[in-house]
Amino acid sequence: MAQYIVEHEPLIRLACFVGIFAAVALAEILSPRRSLVHSKFRRWLVNIGITVTNSLILRLFVPILAAGLAAKAEIGGFGLLNLIDLPGWLEIVFAIIVLDLLIYLQHLAVHAVPVLWRLHMVHHIDLDFDVTTGARFHPIEILFSMAVKLAAVALLGPAVVAVILFEILLNATAMFNHGNFRLPLELDRVLRLFVVTPDMHRVHHSIRIEETNSNYGFNLPWWDRLFGTYRPQPQAGHDLMTIGITPYSSSPPLGFINALALPLVSRTGKYPGFFRRTGK
Repeated sequence: MAQYIVEHEPLIRLACFVGIFAAVALAEILSPRRSLVHSKFRRWLVNIGITVTNSLILRLFVPILAAGLAAKAEIGGFGLLNLIDLPGWLEIVFAIIVLDLLIYLQHLAVHAVPVLWRLHMVHHIDLDFDVTTGARFHPIEILFSMAVKLAAVALLGPAVVAVILFEILLNATAMFNHGNFRLPLELDRVLRLFVVTPDMHRVHHSIRIEETNSNYGFNLPWWDRLFGTYRPQPQAGHDLMTIGITPYSSSPPLGFINALALPLVSRTGKYPGFFRRTGK
């Protein structure tokens, strides 16, 4: 199975992306959690345009991706997990958990460091919250994220299949937890013990600073509880909460070019910052 995943990585990742995107988009139509405020067609054009741009930039400017570096680490014998002998399944589980913790810490960083926040604002400035928001990131932030993952893979030395599975999980959960669909409250209560749910992550997209500075997890929900950044519900409730960030919440959604130019011209307003937990 592991060899099959490695050999067919591009096809498997594409199939997972299309399948999960379609499933979440359909759920949003059948059982929406919130009424959208702005034109879905316009937002989707911008968000999907940014996603395609990011994919092209990675192809053009990043000579090796995380799975490729993991293969080189395995051949060269460098990285922690290539120096110790663990059962294959345990190595995969350990690598996925460590890489997920890294993404959580990276998410803290893009809120805590002003220059990184300028990039990350492109994600938070989406004034509605749906499956396409999960892939709306500035290209420079995508390059920064890839650099962090490459450094982690070089140090950790995870199996190639672990990296591929992690990338699939990360993409899948990003679409899932940005989905604008309704889950039964009891089901959500159970699911968020094991995975970040849409109601859990939506709090993070609140206009309220103390709520923006919470629920940073993308895949595993444990880090927020462990590090004290967990907030179960938005103060105004999911139906009435405002999505976005203060300087732009009353403006029309930005177009494609303006969204990409945002880090250069943005008004950060009450800059969130990880350590400003209360918003005061």
